[in-house]
Amino acid sequence: MFRDRQDAGQKLGTSLERLQLQDPIVLALPRGGVPVAAEVAKVLQAALDLVIVRKVGAPGNPELAVAAIVDGDPPDVVLNREIVEAYALDDGALRVLIAQERPELERRRALYRGKEPPQSVAGKTVIVVDDGAATGTTMKVAIRALKRRSPRKIIVALPVAPPETVDELAQEADLTICLNQPARFRALSYYYGSFPQLSDKDVLDVMAQIRQDRHPAFERRSSGTNAASKSRHEAGT
Repeated sequence: MFRDRQDAGQKLGTSLERLQLQDPIVLALPRGGVPVAAEVAKVLQAALDLVIVRKVGAPGNPELAVAAIVDGDPPDVVLNREIVEAYALDDGALRVLIAQERPELERRRALYRGKEPPQSVAGKTVIVVDDGAATGTTMKVAIRALKRRSPRKIIVALPVAPPETVDELAQEADLTICLNQPARFRALSYYYGSFPQLSDKDVLDVMAQIRQDRHPAFERRSSGTNAASKSRHEAGT
């Protein structure tokens, strides 16, 4: 059992530290994955960013995902082809369903990022972190979208998940690390001493604290932005 999400992140970070990864980037799945990923990034002295996923529900059954939109520049759409075929959805119907969910994705992007674009993962080792996974659906979608962005390697890092989910994720990612794999999986909260529901404000507070601590993630963003600004200024003079 983990004391809380921070404890889970510290333990994950220690496990990942043994891999001696070169200049990795840690991506958190909001909301629950953010405090876990923040601790992982601190241990690894790694860049930290978010991978924002919005589910696209089936007609009349919004809990059943026919697709998902993953934030990016531009965003990626990942289809659940079995569900698409089961509902006999054509391209036009899919476009309508996807368009209905884009405003919420854009709201979250604006809230979490402001005008800051996602960090590039091209050629990098990417560690995707959540606070756990029951079915792993959101994690799978994130992995499939990230693969389109040409990372060098994708590592899934989870505190807890059932063995069958870990096996499925291992088929998607280059490496899957899961600290606790109970054969009889219960609700995710069972594996934490403290497991509060997180709000958008909680996510923003974690990211703000990392900025305040001058974490490498934001040092790199700042230096990159300043360098680009300087280059544009010199080019214009």
